[in-house]
Amino acid sequence: MSSHATSTPGHESKKPNSFEVRVLRQEAPGEGSRWERHRVTYEPNLNVIGVLQKIAAQATTADGAATTPVAWDCNCLEEVCGACTMLINGKTRQACSALVDRLLEDNETLELRPMSKFPVLRDLCVDRRRMFQALEKVQAWIEVDDYFDRGAGPRESPQMQGTRYPLSECMTCGCCVEACPQYSKIEVERLPGESDADFTKRENEAFQDGFVGAAAISQAMLFNDNQTGAMKKAERLDALMEPGGIQVCGNAQNCVAVCPKSIPLTKSIARAGRQTTVRMLTKWFDS
Repeated sequence: MSSHATSTPGHESKKPNSFEVRVLRQEAPGEGSRWERHRVTYEPNLNVIGVLQKIAAQATTADGAATTPVAWDCNCLEEVCGACTMLINGKTRQACSALVDRLLEDNETLELRPMSKFPVLRDLCVDRRRMFQALEKVQAWIEVDDYFDRGAGPRESPQMQGTRYPLSECMTCGCCVEACPQYSKIEVERLPGESDADFTKRENEAFQDGFVGAAAISQAMLFNDNQTGAMKKAERLDALMEPGGIQVCGNAQNCVAVCPKSIPLTKSIARAGRQTTVRMLTKWFDS
């Protein structure tokens, strides 16, 4: 029987006194996962981070068995840092802005899982270093020669500022790559007796061949549009033409549908496609 009472005219539907939360847990990298059930007391205006805090305070499962707190990442709690991305009822989103009241409108339970495209560190915590390495690959920064006062920089038109600002809102949350069918999980297993340095090197090499994803492509366009950052435009486009670059994109457009900041990622990808084509032809004729 549903825990929601049928709404009547002039009255809001009643909320349950409590609800069930299913969490997919994993003790350590490379280990197996298991489902764990919890029962959480309902409160209005509760978000998923609040649910996880309640679970940690209870320290018991729905069956009354003692358990350890669920591990998860969070920081700003206002959808700015991007740290709390997870799969909530099967959809990739930010836990801080996922409100229980809305989630319970379509489901009687909450299901929390870690992102599937990154190695799991513990429970809902994943290793997103691959995303940051992709930003390094496309040189998503503006180089500074020194810190002396060089006077006013290049003048920027309001139109260009308006184009760049939405791209600057990217928080590397991973929602876009989680929803991307071309972005496959890369998890490298440590070899027996392998040193940390050798393992990291082998892992980085594996990451280099994987798809960089929509976030890195969009950031390349952001810095190419900057008049100072444009000095490295050719290097960024060359990086996007390497293995794992823009040619891997299948134009599924899932990325733009799940982006919590509504960044025009598909426009960035289309622009990157045109720029890399021009770059390729230019290099071909100059050779």
